[in-house]
Amino acid sequence: MNLSRTARTLLRAALVAGLAVIYVPLAVVLLNSFNSDRTFSWPPAGFTLRWWGAAWGSAGLRDALWTSVQAGLGATAIALVLGTMAAFAVQRYRFFGRETVSLVIVLPIALPGIVTGIALSNTFHTVLGLPLGLLTVIVGHATFCVVTVYNNVLARLRRMGLNLEEASADLGADTFTTFRLVTFPMMRSALLAGGLLAFALSFDEIIVTTFTAGAGVRTLPIWIFGNLFRPNQAPVVNVVAAALILLSVIPIYLAQRLSGGDPQTH
Repeated sequence: MNLSRTARTLLRAALVAGLAVIYVPLAVVLLNSFNSDRTFSWPPAGFTLRWWGAAWGSAGLRDALWTSVQAGLGATAIALVLGTMAAFAVQRYRFFGRETVSLVIVLPIALPGIVTGIALSNTFHTVLGLPLGLLTVIVGHATFCVVTVYNNVLARLRRMGLNLEEASADLGADTFTTFRLVTFPMMRSALLAGGLLAFALSFDEIIVTTFTAGAGVRTLPIWIFGNLFRPNQAPVVNVVAAALILLSVIPIYLAQRLSGGDPQTH
C-alpha cells in the first residue's frame, strides 16, 4: 500500500510520540538514580554514585530481592512443568472440552490481578487452611506464569509438526528416545523463552503478592511500594527502579530472540 508523504510523516510522528511516552520516563528514572540532590531537582545539579552504594548496603533490600528470586524460580519451575504438559495435551490429542481447557489455562492472565489475589487468598485461608507465606506466593504466581510457558510451547509444537518424530519412530526409536533426541531439542528454545518471561512476570508482580504473602514475606516490588513515600528512602528506591529497568532488558531480549528462532535449527 502506497502512503502519501503526509501520511508517512504523521505515522512517524505518532511512533516517535508513543516511544517517547514509554521511554522518556524510564530515562528520567535512570538519570535520577545518579542525581546528587535527594529531592531529585531537575535538571540535576550533579551526579553521584552515593545512592547506588546505599542501595547495595541495605539489608532489607537484599532480603526482599532474595525473596523475589525464590518466588520467581519456584513459580517458573511449576509453570514449565504444567505449561508444557498442558501444551502437549492440547496440541497432540483430541478430546472433549479441548478448547475449554485451553481457555481455562489462558484465563488467569486476562483476569484483573486483584480478582486473582482475592480468590487465591480466600482459597488458602478458607478452603485449605494454609498460612500465607512464600509457598502461597509461589503458587499464586504460578497461576499466571503457566500461561507464558503454555503459549510458547504450544506455538512451537504447531510449527514443529510430527514428521521428524514419526521418522524417528519409523527408525525404531521408542517414545522416550524420540522425545530426548528429537522433540526436546526442537522445543528447548521455546521452553527457555517461556521460562524467562515467566520469571520476569513473577519477579515484577505486586497485586497478587499482596494478597498471598504473609506478614513476614516481602518481595522486592512490595519493598519498593512500602518505601516509595519515605523521603529518606526515595533515592534508594530510585536506584532499585533503575537497576530493574536495566536488568529487565536481558530476559525480554533473550526471550524475544529465542522464541523467534526456527525450531528446525535447534
